[in-house]
Amino acid sequence: MTSSAPLGLQGAYLLGERTSHDELRKRLLDVAGDLLLTHGPDSLTMRRIATEAGCSTTVIYTMFGSKEGLAEALYLEGFERFRRRLEAVPLRKDPLEYLTALGPAYREACLEEPVYYSLMFEKAIPGFEPSERARTLARAALNILDRAIADCISAGYITPTQPRKIADALWAAAQGAISLERAGHLRGPATYDTVTTATICGYLVNRR
Repeated sequence: MTSSAPLGLQGAYLLGERTSHDELRKRLLDVAGDLLLTHGPDSLTMRRIATEAGCSTTVIYTMFGSKEGLAEALYLEGFERFRRRLEAVPLRKDPLEYLTALGPAYREACLEEPVYYSLMFEKAIPGFEPSERARTLARAALNILDRAIADCISAGYITPTQPRKIADALWAAAQGAISLERAGHLRGPATYDTVTTATICGYLVNRR
């Protein structure tokens, strides 16, 4: 019989290698994000990122392919962070209460992740255009809204329609209020809460 130990050791090695890769990738994205925030898009050179991260430019090219690949990775990381924020919202027994609870979590993510927000929604890197694949993955990161709306439809709260149609309207309302708040025209969550609640109410079944 052959021992299974080598396979176990190999598995442990591969796991450690993946973990190291993930940690380095996160480090590079954090460094790039910090440079973008503090020094602007011109600071996003492979050499400077490598120097700040303590690695070679070869590592960055191997991991991201190009500066455009790095920008797209930052773009997708932003949506992934937002997804995790929304998924951290505790489920409610009432689907409408849960949908409403997702709103504040999205606003907090936008305000607490300014680097990623600016890249995702404000073209912080001139000339960068995410690929269609990246746009599809970005929108998929917000599918939690679609599912929450579908549950509200199933429970009879919302008029039956395509959940994504409502989710996109809610997203647009949220983004409008957040953009004004980030620009200093609004303070606090009052307007954000008003416009997002009004959007949801516009699709509610008339319960007379």
